[in-house]
Amino acid sequence: MSPTTTPQPETSLDLAVPADRLPRHVAIIMDGNGRWAEARGRGRTYGHRKGAEAVRDVVTESARLGLQALTLYSFSTENWSRSPEEVECLMELYVEYLIKERSTMVDNNIRFRQIGQREGLPPAVLNELDQTTALTGGCTGMHLVLAINYGSRAEITDAVRSIARQARAGEIDPAAIDEQTISDHLYTAGLPDPDLLIRTAGERRLSNYLLWQISYAEIHVSEVCWPDFKVPQFHDALRDFASRQRRFGGVM
Repeated sequence: MSPTTTPQPETSLDLAVPADRLPRHVAIIMDGNGRWAEARGRGRTYGHRKGAEAVRDVVTESARLGLQALTLYSFSTENWSRSPEEVECLMELYVEYLIKERSTMVDNNIRFRQIGQREGLPPAVLNELDQTTALTGGCTGMHLVLAINYGSRAEITDAVRSIARQARAGEIDPAAIDEQTISDHLYTAGLPDPDLLIRTAGERRLSNYLLWQISYAEIHVSEVCWPDFKVPQFHDALRDFASRQRRFGGVM
């Protein structure tokens, strides 16, 4: 290496994993923003802003690798219990992020969608969610899914209610209801179930996230907090997934 050569960051070309060993759908619990900031003597809102900045690299790398879907746990139904200042900061960040990143999504042929309950979200957030969904509606590449105001138990409850209404109206035979019927009524309908679940900041719990969909997902826990989760850490998770022997309840 010459003295003037600058080392390049790790890219998709350095992954060294065959395409058929990559997950179709990756779900991430982006944890540790607050702790990351507090460790640096800063407020939690600073951590959330740095966490938002970390999203772009993982999103664009996922699109380059040809993943079908990337779902990010952004705001749970339980997060409303946080301080009003922190909640307000998060809502402002969603507006800023969606406005700023729409062109990046289009440039990378990324289709955007939100999962979670719309009720309770500020009008400004709903407006940007709708505009981003519409603007990327013609894209044919990876689905970028933000789970905002999301809780898996609420999602399953909503699905059961929808199925019950259809059964009462005679549109569905109760005896014909199966697992696919339930999947088709979840917020994630039309997407493959996640093959890989990543959680950052060393936490080892599911936190009411995609409980139905991750039944057979491989789980990778990264010790780094989300603002420090970059392409190299993402590649580590993908290599870990590629090394697994997936049994789906059977014997290999």
